[in-house]
Amino acid sequence: MCRHLAYVGEPLPLAEVLVSPDHSLLRQSWEPRRQRYGTVNADGFGVGWYVDGDPVPARYRQAGPVWADPNYADLTRVVRSGAVLAAVRDATEAGADGAAAAAPFAAGGRLFSHNGAVSGWPGSLAAAAGALPAADLLSLEARCDSALVWALVLHRIRCGAGDGSALAGAVTEVAAAAPGSRLNLLMTDGRTITATAWGDTLSYLASPGRRTVVASEPYDDDPAWRQVPDRTLLTATRTEVLLTPIDEVPVPLGGLQPPLDLPPYPSEEPIA
Repeated sequence: MCRHLAYVGEPLPLAEVLVSPDHSLLRQSWEPRRQRYGTVNADGFGVGWYVDGDPVPARYRQAGPVWADPNYADLTRVVRSGAVLAAVRDATEAGADGAAAAAPFAAGGRLFSHNGAVSGWPGSLAAAAGALPAADLLSLEARCDSALVWALVLHRIRCGAGDGSALAGAVTEVAAAAPGSRLNLLMTDGRTITATAWGDTLSYLASPGRRTVVASEPYDDDPAWRQVPDRTLLTATRTEVLLTPIDEVPVPLGGLQPPLDLPPYPSEEPIA
């Protein structure tokens, strides 16, 4: 279900990582090479990017297949950025909220994507949803499993967890409530990429000091691509990549603390 990619590094045209490679994310929308579940990612797409001096990322999302969008090629050709997150979607359930259900989701200066599916959705996460503040549920962009997983991640961040701990905590909570879920999560704040490999493929390509790419599958045949082991947290910048088994990531014990009183980013609604 889905393919996604995040990049941090030297500013470049978005097309250089999303369109131009032989097996780019664009091509993966109809011909993925390593996708284990589903065959075509035609249920929506999105791309988010950052510009210097503005912590709030821009997004472009649509409900249909990316190959049918006449604006995508021009947008990715002319827009340059040093931090990008993009995805193509194969929906867990048909007809769930159109473009609003397409990654990347955004809040608090972060972009987020979920590659996978929650088993037993939606009943399996009823208890987890019930434990969230009402404002978090009312502000969900869509009624899909990925949007609720994003809300669980955001709640942890608002309660003071670091990005890696927030992803790992959300994955372990969802996996306990819905065994068999596939929970490859991908997030960036424009400087760091944080991701989990849990039930699906994840790879990275690092050029220390220049760029790091994290993706569901390699977009070319460069032998420098490395596969991330299953049940692993990845944290990457343009200079380094750190891999940690998820069961070794510190997560808050004894419940989450009340949300921190953090101001929203400019031009954004609060995430709690």
